[in-house]
Amino acid sequence: MHDLSLETVLFAFILTLFAGFSTSIGALLAFFSKSKNYTILSVGMGFSAGVMIYISFMEILPKSRDSFTELYSSEITGEILTFLSFFAGIAIIAVIDYLIPEDVNPHETKSNSEILELKPQTKSSIIGNSALKRTGVFTALAIGIHNFPEGFATFAAALENPTLGIAIAVAIAIHNIPEGIAVSLPIYHATGNKKSAFWYATLSGLAEPLGALVGFFILLPFMGETTLGITFGIVAGIMIYISFDELLPAARVYGNAHTTLAGITFGMFIMAISLIGFKLV
Repeated sequence: MHDLSLETVLFAFILTLFAGFSTSIGALLAFFSKSKNYTILSVGMGFSAGVMIYISFMEILPKSRDSFTELYSSEITGEILTFLSFFAGIAIIAVIDYLIPEDVNPHETKSNSEILELKPQTKSSIIGNSALKRTGVFTALAIGIHNFPEGFATFAAALENPTLGIAIAVAIAIHNIPEGIAVSLPIYHATGNKKSAFWYATLSGLAEPLGALVGFFILLPFMGETTLGITFGIVAGIMIYISFDELLPAARVYGNAHTTLAGITFGMFIMAISLIGFKLV
């Protein structure tokens, strides 16, 4: 986060926009996809989790520890503060999860029957239903709340290391696609209005760049090794929580153990190659 040039900040913000607008992709897929094969989605969710887990433990947490160690000239102090920041990130996203009702919480994995119910039906089967619309609206709100810290995580990583920022943005974009489906379909089924459902899904994703901007302007006056260490510890905690609480269970439900593991392994492999390539350049 040392490079705060206009080009770097703009690039980081564009990445958060990309991640956020993937909810719109989810909405479009919900309207027009006729396939009942969820294998690709399962592999994609596993891939996203693999990227996040690898980055968190191999890159982001070490950066947090190095910042604290350099500041206090003590490895044990650096380890302790990294540990506290990491679990603070987990606690933050866990509290958000706890405060959001289970029926609209995007981190509550759908069952097989619930997944099938999310498939688009024919226009004649769409019935106006205020309760269904309410579910879609509240899901949009819940996803927006979750996307807020995710947007800052993407933004902060991109400021420090563009490769990390791109990888996190891609991973979050993949996991935002099913969230766009979860927002758009209830509203579409309740109103029959694709445009309305699409814009609700899109607005829920705009919390990503909003989180980036708010986090940036709050932390800007305090930029330094302490802020850097705390930020990256918290970011790692948030991403690990998302991976284990949402992505991996969802990947398992959408596919099976093999598709989930394939996605995780591929995500870690691609991330490792990307990071090595960046360091060789």
